[in-house]
Amino acid sequence: MAELIGMGLTGFGVFFLFFGMNLFFDKALLATGNVLLTNGNVLFVGGLAFVIDLERTFRFFFQKHKMKATGFFLGGVFVVLIGWPLRGMIFEINGFFLLFKDFFPVVTGFNIRVPVLGSLLNLPGIRSFVDKVGESNNMV
Repeated sequence: MAELIGMGLTGFGVFFLFFGMNLFFDKALLATGNVLLTNGNVLFVGGLAFVIDLERTFRFFFQKHKMKATGFFLGGVFVVLIGWPLRGMIFEINGFFLLFKDFFPVVTGFNIRVPVLGSLLNLPGIRSFVDKVGESNNMV
């Protein structure tokens, strides 16, 4: 049951993150986007904690070689909360990519095998980018 709750929280978190980024381009909705972005990050990390366990989540974020990435990610959340949403988003995106860069080859390999998505990813212009993202030096 905890895994189901975690997947739901993670899904809502990703939804709020993308929705919040889209709202940043409209000046009138900047405050709403700020709230959605902060909620999205909290739900994403909370969902991750439910899915892989609280102790594993703590170990994942606070490994010695991932401290810089965690600092960028959590620092970005803080910067958004104090009122600089664009700068905070840049920090968060940088931290997110640094934290989860080891998972990109796995996700890319899975997406290539999905019937419709795989044929789109095999198009000539997109294929070189997919190959570059799918490369990994530390695959077993």
